[in-house]
Amino acid sequence: MKRLQFFTVVVLFCLLGSGAAAGNKKRVAVLDFDFSAVQRWWDSNWDVGQGISDIIVRELVQDGTYSVIERRAMDAVLAEQNFSTGERANPATAAQIGKLLGVDAIIVGTVTQFGTENSRTNIGGIGGRLGGFGGARVGTSKGKAQVAVESRVVDVNTGEILAVASGKGESSRSGLLLGGIGGGRGGFGAAQIDMGSSDFRETILGEATYEAVGSLSRELVDADRRLPVRERRVKGLVAYVQAGLVILNVGSAHGVGVGDEFRILRVKDTIQDPATGRILRELTEEVARIRITSTENDSSEGAVASGGGIEVGDIVQNY
Repeated sequence: MKRLQFFTVVVLFCLLGSGAAAGNKKRVAVLDFDFSAVQRWWDSNWDVGQGISDIIVRELVQDGTYSVIERRAMDAVLAEQNFSTGERANPATAAQIGKLLGVDAIIVGTVTQFGTENSRTNIGGIGGRLGGFGGARVGTSKGKAQVAVESRVVDVNTGEILAVASGKGESSRSGLLLGGIGGGRGGFGAAQIDMGSSDFRETILGEATYEAVGSLSRELVDADRRLPVRERRVKGLVAYVQAGLVILNVGSAHGVGVGDEFRILRVKDTIQDPATGRILRELTEEVARIRITSTENDSSEGAVASGGGIEVGDIVQNY
């Protein structure tokens, strides 16, 4: 019996410890990488920088060291503020974006190599069995694929570069950049190639890309200790309640992230200054707790974790 009790205590301690650690994760956002330095060998509307960024996000999420903001929230802030692609690579602008996103640091980067050093080949009108690139013209090259990426981790408060990371990758075999193992399955469209697909990963270009991004992501994880941890004190109001769904009037721009827990407080009484009538203090009681399930720029959704009876206008805060 004593052994069982001891084991139970150890398990509870580990669970509580892991929960505390998860709550202390540093929150980061990854902006689309700049690939303007790469000579375009493709004749399609392919956003290589966004594809590289999405792979890095996936690597960081799977590792679990950081809390990574989702693309939907990031795109909403960028669209609202109308930052140009060129501006985003500037540390000062990146820091400003990071503040709006409510993150501790923001990751910006550059694709410095994306292709081969060997002969160029243009492929047009390919579809179906041969290559599967769709009907539009896709430029490519023949040889060994090589990819190189560089990134900087920017402090959102100071604009200081806290860490740098880089990665290089080369395919283990030669061939057409977008041909090879996965090409015949029709997994690519000429306008936008899905760099997260197994079809892309099995090409020589995909092989080199994932090797480069994997190396860079490991360096970003190792840089975790250089990022400061900032306490995010968030306070807002309940804007909507129905059937267990709670919507708040604060979102990712205020520092709210998926998995965060908030207290729901109701004002029971107020204390006023007898001379001026100014409210000195609100007396509240906790009625429930919610856990955030999704966020947008200026709002977020949560599910009730404990308690109940939440009403529109109740106070929400994480402290």
